[in-house]
Amino acid sequence: MTPDSFLPNAPKKPPAPRPFALTLGLVGLGVALLVGSALAFGMNSSTDTIAPGVQVGDTDLSGLNRADALSRLQAAAATVPNVVVRAGTASWTVPASQLGWTIDTQAELDAAFAASSGRSVLQKVESMLGQNETQKLPALQKIDAVQAKAALNTLTATLNTAPQNASIYFDKTRLRYAVKPGTAGVQVGVDAAVQAWAQHPEQRTLTLEQTQADPLYTSAKLQPLVDQGNLLSRPLNVRLGETGPVFTLTALQVANLYWVRTGGIELDKSAIAVKVKQIAAAVDQPAENARYTVKGNAFVKVPEKAGVVSDPAQISKLLTAAVTDPKIKSLVLTPKPSLPTLTLANLPDATKLTLIATGKSTYYHSSAARRVNVSNAAGKINGAVVAPGDNFSFLDTLGGISPENGFVTGLIISAGRTVDGLGGGVCQVSTTTFRALYQAGLPVVERNQHAYRVGYYEPQVGFEAAVYDPGKDLKMKNDTGGPILIKTINDNARSTLTVQVWGLPQTRKVSVSPAIILSETAHPAPKYIPSSALPKGQMKQVDWAADGFNLYITRTIRDGQKVQTDKVSTEYKPWQAVYEVGE
Repeated sequence: MTPDSFLPNAPKKPPAPRPFALTLGLVGLGVALLVGSALAFGMNSSTDTIAPGVQVGDTDLSGLNRADALSRLQAAAATVPNVVVRAGTASWTVPASQLGWTIDTQAELDAAFAASSGRSVLQKVESMLGQNETQKLPALQKIDAVQAKAALNTLTATLNTAPQNASIYFDKTRLRYAVKPGTAGVQVGVDAAVQAWAQHPEQRTLTLEQTQADPLYTSAKLQPLVDQGNLLSRPLNVRLGETGPVFTLTALQVANLYWVRTGGIELDKSAIAVKVKQIAAAVDQPAENARYTVKGNAFVKVPEKAGVVSDPAQISKLLTAAVTDPKIKSLVLTPKPSLPTLTLANLPDATKLTLIATGKSTYYHSSAARRVNVSNAAGKINGAVVAPGDNFSFLDTLGGISPENGFVTGLIISAGRTVDGLGGGVCQVSTTTFRALYQAGLPVVERNQHAYRVGYYEPQVGFEAAVYDPGKDLKMKNDTGGPILIKTINDNARSTLTVQVWGLPQTRKVSVSPAIILSETAHPAPKYIPSSALPKGQMKQVDWAADGFNLYITRTIRDGQKVQTDKVSTEYKPWQAVYEVGE
């Protein structure tokens, strides 16, 4: 103690100031203690709760454990927004869930916990001091593209229209090919809308674009084909050699040999095959065998005659080329020689010919056209001679069924109906000829039946032969050992036809049994077809009913000790009566 301390009223010394380093140290110590506490809190705090201030969308998840947070997120997700769908002038308001929209609550929960655990030390300190900021996480929306597409397709189904292709047709009035225009369609762009919806599921308005769907075949695309088809439709002359007969195909007949398709000109091979036969029948001048002609009651010999014929393969080749090249206006066929197979020297004396067999039929109630065809066919068969060992062909002997050969339109059986067709009545002659040749014992090479039982050939049911040019012929083999002569006697006034087979005397005897009927099927009920060609209420029968039959006839041929039997089977369909009724 100094002496001054005892002096009265002596001033006191001020306290010495704290050093600055000490103050700073204390503050640092406080912060360090606080940070340490935060670290300790961070190390010791639970990871089962979400940090304060964390929310998903508008849903606050602060301090919630996993179960409570998930429950709150699911409750928020239960509110489904509506979406407006627009396509053109149409619109629909539908729940977003109908379009495949959902909230992924599990992913949101995982994101919230990830945000909590990913906070920095400073963020945790601020949280302890109550200074935490809101951390807003986006709602995790997702779209099921498959469901969205299906729903949008259903909504807009009536808005889609398929394009209609232009088409090619044959104008039967103008007899020309023409184009029927197509129409464009409408296609709603569902796929693009689904893709945009998947990329931005927060959208609440979906706009679907409508685009025009053009047809595959337009009028402009098909018109060149139609022009080509019409250019091909022109008359075409076919000549056998330079001076031979000419067959002229009309423009319509040429047009029938092809189709104009969307893929181009398509040949009708079956129609060409038919026309090849018709051309050959018209232009061929086949050799004529030595034969007999009837003068009064006597047979007179007629000498053979060589001829020329066409080559069907050449006709087909040239015709096919002409159908595809409009510049071709005529065809010249190379003739082939045709030699007779029966000469005058081999023709027996007519006085040695005997009547071998006779076939008969009647054709009462036939139309005038049918009578013309019966008379024409009978005249062409009359006097035909078949050399020994040769086949008799009815169609070859006839020369084909065509207008050029004198045949007219009459009732025929075609495509399951009795309809007007060329040559109706020719089968009267083929049937009667078959009866004569069959009773003469000639082997059958080809014989066809009619589809149903025809009244003209009664009462000898099943004893008939149908022919159709081309495709159905009557062929019989001459096995008599000598030439045979076919003679026809047509009595139009009495509606009777007789075909006789003359030849060398035969030792064989032939008998043909009546038909053996195995089964019978009743005809169907009548069919009535509306017709605008008849006055209203008027009815016209155009087809006639006939029961179906399964039957056969038996032939027995006796030649000395040798006995041979064969049979011809026939199965007639039950046939329906058809009436046209005016409407």
